[in-house]
Amino acid sequence: MHQVSETAKTETTRSAEAIVESASFKQLMREKNTFILPAIVFCLIFYFTLPVMTSYFTFLNRPLLGDITGAWLFAFLQFIMTWTFCTLYNKKARSFDRLVEQIKEESR
Repeated sequence: MHQVSETAKTETTRSAEAIVESASFKQLMREKNTFILPAIVFCLIFYFTLPVMTSYFTFLNRPLLGDITGAWLFAFLQFIMTWTFCTLYNKKARSFDRLVEQIKEESR
């Protein structure tokens, strides 16, 4: 009985290794990394810019539109950035899903 589970594990491991080595999987990972990594870096920089700027500089404290200061406008831009990236990721995820389906078909 021990040999049966070892055989199944070995076949599963080979199957996973074959999927990881396939051109479709590499394309999926390359496309995901091309989109996600720059988006994360941009979001983190944009997010941490507000607390850093308000802590060390005063130019965001000046009113820009009536009584609304630059800090409030910058904070509002973060909401817009979040919605924009959610929309972009939603569209991009459809292409990721197509690649995943292609990988599933190839692995059968």
